[in-house]
Amino acid sequence: MDEKRTVRTSKTLSRILRHDPGSVGISLDAAGWVGVNVLLAALARHGRPLSRAELDHVVATNNKRRFAYSEDGRSIRASQGHTVEVDLGLPASTPPDVLYHGTAERALQYILVEGLRPMNRQDVHLSADTGTAVGVGSRHGRPVVLEVDAAAMSRAGHEFRVSANGVWLTDAVPVEHLRRLP
Repeated sequence: MDEKRTVRTSKTLSRILRHDPGSVGISLDAAGWVGVNVLLAALARHGRPLSRAELDHVVATNNKRRFAYSEDGRSIRASQGHTVEVDLGLPASTPPDVLYHGTAERALQYILVEGLRPMNRQDVHLSADTGTAVGVGSRHGRPVVLEVDAAAMSRAGHEFRVSANGVWLTDAVPVEHLRRLP
C-alpha cells in the first residue's frame, strides 16, 4: 500500500470510527468497537474496498496510533477523538505534573476566557510533550502551546485518563490551570 493511499485510508477510518459510522452503514458498540469483518464489508459496499492486510498496515503504521484492535484482533476502534458517544472504559490515571495543549493562535482569546472545553469531542486532548502540542496546533493555523497544571487539577478533583496512544483526556481545563508558553 503506497503512502498516499495509507494516509487517505487513515483519514477515512478516522471519520468513520470517530465521527460518522453511519456513513457506511455500521454502528459502534458502547465502547466504540466494531467487528473488523463488518467494517471491511461496509467499506467494500461503499466503494472503498480494503483488505485485512491493508487495514493491518494502516493500524500498524499510523504515526499517531489512532486505531486499536481488540485483544482477539476481531474488532477495531479509534483510540480517542470521538464526536459520537462512546465510553472507552479508560481508568482514571494520575497525570504527569504538567501536560500541554496545542491550539491555533486565533483560538487563544476564547481559551483564556473560557478555558479548554472539548468542543464537539467528548474530551479535551492533552499531550505529555510540547512537540506533539506544536504539531496539533499547527494543523489549525499558527500554533500556540498552552501548559496545563495537571498536578493542581488532579489535586482539585479533576479526572484524567490516558488513551491507548498516549493522549491524555479530561473533561475540561479551567483557565486558572493554563499558561501560554513563549
